[in-house]
Amino acid sequence: RYSDVPERFPGVEHFHTIRVAQPASKYYSTENLRNLWISGRNMVQRYSNFHGSTGDIILLGTRTENLEPFFWDLTHEMGQDLGGSGSNLRTPACCLGQSRCEWSCYDTQETCYHLTLHYQDEIHRPAFPYKFKFKFSGCPNDCVAAIARSDISVIGTWRDEIRIDQAAVKEYVAGNYPANGGSHSGRDWGPFDVNRKRWFDLCPTGCMWMEGDELKIDNAECTRCMHCINVMPRALRPGLDQGASILMGAKAPILDGAQIATLIVPFIKMDPENDFAEYKEIIERAWDWWMEEGKNRERIGESMQRIGLPTFLKIMEIQPAPQHVKEPRSNPYVFWREEEVEGGFERNLAEFRKRHPM
Repeated sequence: RYSDVPERFPGVEHFHTIRVAQPASKYYSTENLRNLWISGRNMVQRYSNFHGSTGDIILLGTRTENLEPFFWDLTHEMGQDLGGSGSNLRTPACCLGQSRCEWSCYDTQETCYHLTLHYQDEIHRPAFPYKFKFKFSGCPNDCVAAIARSDISVIGTWRDEIRIDQAAVKEYVAGNYPANGGSHSGRDWGPFDVNRKRWFDLCPTGCMWMEGDELKIDNAECTRCMHCINVMPRALRPGLDQGASILMGAKAPILDGAQIATLIVPFIKMDPENDFAEYKEIIERAWDWWMEEGKNRERIGESMQRIGLPTFLKIMEIQPAPQHVKEPRSNPYVFWREEEVEGGFERNLAEFRKRHPM
């Protein structure tokens, strides 16, 4: 950033912003922060933003001649790198994951670290129609708000049954355990009363009910929202067959209004031993399509919305599933591809008229 009137405001003749890639889950050591500040204090005007709304350490205000020396110190002395800025892959971000959280269904830090290193070229060299963001949440609580802010959200989930400790359920019903892990203890809500609070009525699919003092769950109807687990964390836990759901297309208002991500892949395994090959294949196929079809300054979610989810799923080679349906169809038209029609679109009209005379 340069001032148009440098003679009037020489102090901000140059005022460049530096984005520094944050460590996974934003774990810092005091040594790291001290070195970052010592390295930058003579060239950056002592303003910083920890963190930008979607990641990065933001250092505000430096001159052009200071950029290369700071970049040298950052990469050679501190082992950090610059973050993404512009029409490229922005710096990936993740929640605390398995380092602190018992609900995390995959290793968000390992995933974020690996993808950051693997896609360094896409972070530093803008090649996309507009910005692109990865965010990694270890469970459906989605502590980095990936579902609302990232072009590809990776949200931990499971595909087997929720584990139930019926003895602990009885303790909750008896009022011996505080609901929500005690997070509502600031007010006197009284003991947990399953009949008064009817917390399972808030289940979005109504897949939970009580039979006497036992909790029942129809796992086939469960959408893994984790509301029940949050209410009774001692009694309920995610299943053991764990992985992630892949959603695409979230963004803030740019060309179109704000939109939340669309579920694309209901479940995949996040496999570090295979270098996350299945996830990378999804990313790169989406990029290839978006870079070909996306308009300037159009996020991938806007491209999906403009061209249509059926076309996007076909490009991604993903079979449509009920989870992809956002709302029922509102028009009477059905469009068929030729390969879906027996015999194709070509017809022998004479033969047709034999069977269907006018």
